[in-house]
Amino acid sequence: MDRAEAWALVTAHTRSLSLQHHMLAVEAAMRAYARRFGEDEQLWGVAGLIHDFDYEEHQDMDAPDGHPVWGIRYLRAQGADERIIRAIEAHAAERTGVNPASLMEKTLVAVDELTGFLTAVALVRPTKDIRDITKIKSVRDKWKDRSFAAAVNREEIEHAAQALGVDLWTEHVPLVLEAMQAIAADLGLDGSALAPTG
Repeated sequence: MDRAEAWALVTAHTRSLSLQHHMLAVEAAMRAYARRFGEDEQLWGVAGLIHDFDYEEHQDMDAPDGHPVWGIRYLRAQGADERIIRAIEAHAAERTGVNPASLMEKTLVAVDELTGFLTAVALVRPTKDIRDITKIKSVRDKWKDRSFAAAVNREEIEHAAQALGVDLWTEHVPLVLEAMQAIAADLGLDGSALAPTG
């Protein structure tokens, strides 16, 4: 599956712009890590891009066909790369029983929740522009405030960064933030959604 096919899959099953933006953010982070580790950027990017493609249509994860079970079955039927399928299974280990083992699987788990947290940090800024986050301290301050983005599992992110062998604050957060900043407009985090004033 190439990038164009992956994006067509996402848009065929996901109407929510915020969910599309999430998948684009995870793709960018996965590509950045692939470059860092000297891995296949295309493969890692596609895994990140489609990891939640079935979520909108199959949100009830208690249902037999809930996310990501439906999507995994669909991808297998389409002959998708098993490494991508395993990464998607591993990002929902509590549902699938597949624990992250490969570097790509561990990376998907590590960046998935973090992209959501960084999006939340950007959206509370007056400019709503992720490129205006210039100090990791501002992210860390929000991190310490447990009432902010309370649904984000901070312990999972910390554990996943450890499993990758990267420091959360000097390596992991800066790399994912920079990857997202590079595609700020695609993520709707470039301040362009602000209504003109005056």
